Amino acid sequence: MLKQDRWLIWVFVAPGILLVAAFMYYPMIGTIIESLYSTSFINPTPEFVGLATYEKIFASADFRQIVLNSCVWTVAVVMLQNLSGFFSALLLNQSLPAQGLMRALVLLPWIMPGVVAAILWRFMYDPQLGLINSFLISLGVTDQGVAWLASGDTAMLAAIIAATWKGFPFSTVVYLAALQKVDHEQIEAATIDGAGKLRRLFDIVLPEIKEVIAINLILTTILTFNYFDMIWVLTRGGPQNATHIFPTKIYELGFGQFRFGEAAGYGVVSILVLALLIALYVLAQGSGRGARA
Repeated sequence: MLKQDRWLIWVFVAPGILLVAAFMYYPMIGTIIESLYSTSFINPTPEFVGLATYEKIFASADFRQIVLNSCVWTVAVVMLQNLSGFFSALLLNQSLPAQGLMRALVLLPWIMPGVVAAILWRFMYDPQLGLINSFLISLGVTDQGVAWLASGDTAMLAAIIAATWKGFPFSTVVYLAALQKVDHEQIEAATIDGAGKLRRLFDIVLPEIKEVIAINLILTTILTFNYFDMIWVLTRGGPQNATHIFPTKIYELGFGQFRFGEAAGYGVVSILVLALLIALYVLAQGSGRGARA
């Protein structure tokens, strides 16, 4: 490669590098520095406290609750999104009437803005006028409206269901694209040999798309762990921290209580977790390329 070609490459790459540095790495470094200082609404002047913020965070009961909530939230939403997305992709991969219309309709929850979707589900969960309670009362399951979002026993489950509905079309699109690349000759040969639907699914389809499944699991985990809109609009982390996860706690501490140091500390911990998930994603991509090679 000629020297002038190298300079030309850097000329084209430099704007992207500068934008990433300005809008990603600079705020990230600022967050780490901010976590070493303490501020409050009463005392807004930053006071250097070093690692005392992290000691306070790790020793608090709120932190343990948020870690537990984040794990439950992420695992449940990712599993439900991927399962529902996979089975809906299997359905949409069949020859069905109005197939194009059905594929378009399944995308509606995904393209709907997150805040709008959360407000919709908030109305559906309303104990007096909500569609869900009206349906349960008509079936005789309950004789009065359930305050789904006001109880610590049901608030997280309600948020998980809403987030699954909002996010499963993403997995549907990914798995539908993967299913269309499965070797149909193998499926036809297995059908002639007498293999049933389940046998074809586990012996042919799943092995063919296992790399896509792994990558989609990691991607949806990253997106779900960092998901803010749904829980904040539905419950604002309540009742009594029952649904607080890292993004909602960071927002509450920073913009609700002006405790920017603690908010930054939670943000740094969140960054470390996300960095681990991104590393897993990169490894999955590398193994996928290696397997194809």
